[in-house]
Amino acid sequence: MRSVVVFLALASSLFASFVAAKPYKGAEIYSTQSYLYGRYEMRMRVANASGVLSTFFTYKNGSEVAGTFWEEIDIEVFGKNNASQWQSNVILGSSRPTVQTELVHSAPESLADGYHTYVLEWTPDYVAWFLDGVEVRRITGTSTVTSLTNAQSFRFNLWASESVEWAGAWDDSVLPVYQFVSYLEYKAYNPTSKTFEGGWRDEFDSFDTSRWSKANWTYAGNRVDFAPENAMVKNGILVLALTKENALGYTGTPPADEPTGSSSSTSSAIAASSSSLVASSVNSAAASSSPKSSAAASSSPTTGGNSGGGGGGSMPLLALLALSGLLRARRKAH
Repeated sequence: MRSVVVFLALASSLFASFVAAKPYKGAEIYSTQSYLYGRYEMRMRVANASGVLSTFFTYKNGSEVAGTFWEEIDIEVFGKNNASQWQSNVILGSSRPTVQTELVHSAPESLADGYHTYVLEWTPDYVAWFLDGVEVRRITGTSTVTSLTNAQSFRFNLWASESVEWAGAWDDSVLPVYQFVSYLEYKAYNPTSKTFEGGWRDEFDSFDTSRWSKANWTYAGNRVDFAPENAMVKNGILVLALTKENALGYTGTPPADEPTGSSSSTSSAIAASSSSLVASSVNSAAASSSPKSSAAASSSPTTGGNSGGGGGGSMPLLALLALSGLLRARRKAH
């Protein structure tokens, strides 16, 4: 659970210029446009380091301003515990988040050892999170969902929390560490047909300045300043770096992605047939998750929405092998 200190500092200083440089530098990119509802799919390989978080989140710009209703939806992957856990959040509230649903999910393997497909679906009726084609959590028809009424930008960031209880102990000897993103696909929501359609896909063949900007701010409770030099595109991969102050950037070769986790039903079926996840609530009020994150915090008790999960179906072994072969043949070129 994030501390009240983190939130109060964030609300007062997010998007503010630096007062004093910090000894560590992280990275954040954010969309130049905001979108109301949609499906967000990405392939990420996250940082494996205690105290560090690799994230994707949607955020109503200006939420940090006093008196403004805060709106945010998170995917936050912990670097602690061999990067085998991640957290889904919806954060809302006037002046400070007063409704916050946090749920921690455990993966069967380290999420830092390879790329994994994360999906966030946001509609007027539900918010749902998926990992590798498997639905992990869904909140339907509660005020947690219906209060999300404004368009939001979306962001990737790599940062380090000062909350040891939440993010784990900090050890700067592991630096530098990196978050790699193979692609992001956005599909708009059609409220008439209740389907996702259109949209766009960024393969990160270059850094598209018409679509993205780089952060140059920080907030208390974050050990790092966000440095534009630590966000870059290389070999078709978005790289976010967390480094010491005098070691900005990334000079290596990003790890190649495995077969693309596309939004197709075949990819989801394969993942659903082979993956399992166990979710655990961070408090008794949060909803449970079926078997198979950003930057905001609150001192208020967390409130869970109605959560439900969809398990994957089964497929004949030969069909799985054939489909798996097809996906391997469609490896993303770097």
